[in-house]
Amino acid sequence: MLTPEGRLTYESDMLTLYKGIPDVVVLPTSTAEVQAVVRICREARVPVVPRGSGTGLIGGATAPLGGVMVSLTRMTEILELDLVNRCATVQPGLINLWLTNAVRERGWFFAPDPSSQMVSSIGGNVATNAGGPHCLKYGITTNHVLGLEIVTGTGDVVSVGGKAADRPGYDLTGTMVGNEGTFGLVTAITVRLLHLPEAVKTALASFASLVEASEAVSAIIAAGIIPAALEMLDDAMIGAINAAVGKVYPDGAGAVLLIELDGPLAEVEAQAERVAAICRERNALLVTVARDEAERALLWKGRKEAAGAVGRITAAYLLQDAVVPRSKLPQIMREMVAISKRHNLLFANVFHAGDGNLHPLICYDDRKPGELERAQQANEELLHACIALGGSVSGEHGIGMDKAKNLPLQYADADLNFMFRLRRVFDPDGLMNPAKLLPSHPACGEGFRPSRPTLPAGTWV
Repeated sequence: MLTPEGRLTYESDMLTLYKGIPDVVVLPTSTAEVQAVVRICREARVPVVPRGSGTGLIGGATAPLGGVMVSLTRMTEILELDLVNRCATVQPGLINLWLTNAVRERGWFFAPDPSSQMVSSIGGNVATNAGGPHCLKYGITTNHVLGLEIVTGTGDVVSVGGKAADRPGYDLTGTMVGNEGTFGLVTAITVRLLHLPEAVKTALASFASLVEASEAVSAIIAAGIIPAALEMLDDAMIGAINAAVGKVYPDGAGAVLLIELDGPLAEVEAQAERVAAICRERNALLVTVARDEAERALLWKGRKEAAGAVGRITAAYLLQDAVVPRSKLPQIMREMVAISKRHNLLFANVFHAGDGNLHPLICYDDRKPGELERAQQANEELLHACIALGGSVSGEHGIGMDKAKNLPLQYADADLNFMFRLRRVFDPDGLMNPAKLLPSHPACGEGFRPSRPTLPAGTWV
């Protein structure tokens, strides 16, 4: 039996604004067990909700309609390491960083590195097509997935892609990545592994304002330099991190750029000099380079722990994930400042500046009347501003429950209808992670939602 208290563990992901408690939780350890669960649920017309580590930020791993939650946290095996073919096959519950740890001493790494990589699962990364600081140079999750095994909403086990390059037929692997569990449950993943670079240099440049730092970002990319990572943090986030982690970043800066270059040693040395010069030309207050691995690790520790550190300056926050073309960064930064002042709310910024993927944390205190509503309004205004500049509603977190209503800002009815019909190919009964990804919209089969099932609460399967 799973107690009501125990089921509360699964009521939300890291975005606690959205909640939904499952009626039943199962923890399979094999593809066969996952398939059996899906087939039982389809016969009973019961929703199926996949869940990894629960580190998502879109309400995607919640059960708003109840049903059966399939937690894949016990499927953590590395099924095969094939370094000759530069790949590995893993189960979906394997923690992202564990894969790199398993191959690092042999000179390899797994490139996708969301900031939650210490705790997020590779299956969850695949479901949301996660990015990360180093996706600027190395690409997002879909660029590193070679093949998948998936139990579809029909209860069939389907294998797509594989180790061989340029496979004939449709690119179903690309279709599966980022579907947020609406097609089915991924049970095995073949991923690409890369050689560790010969040299790595990590620099920190501080600026008086977000706008000046944004202009430096555009200048670096315009110079033909693609850093491995190019991250930006503002003064609010700098203060929170320094208080939580220790003195990591310089006080008194309006913004800092965390810039990492990697590759052949001679190339990295030349690029580091050019990047430093560009930052100084854009009025950088200070440019420093980590002297050793310990200093580099500290700079990244601050960045990776930013989301937790912000708890020192706010009771709660909404986290935006919209994208703008990087050339529009200075413009959206000005608009963000205006929105913040208009709603009298603090925005704490930490984001992937190199590819224009914003991550402002809109701070509020829900104990104060009206603050949550003001934060939600500010969030919507910022999202609309990003779309107006040619951006996207999400850069890496996905859609889930949080942004489904916003998809019509970006897609025409015909586009939404095509997505809906594709979804029904894999999930004809609409049971796989319902009420997620696609909006409630005439083009997406309004009313095509399973009703909440009647199940014995607290049952453990």
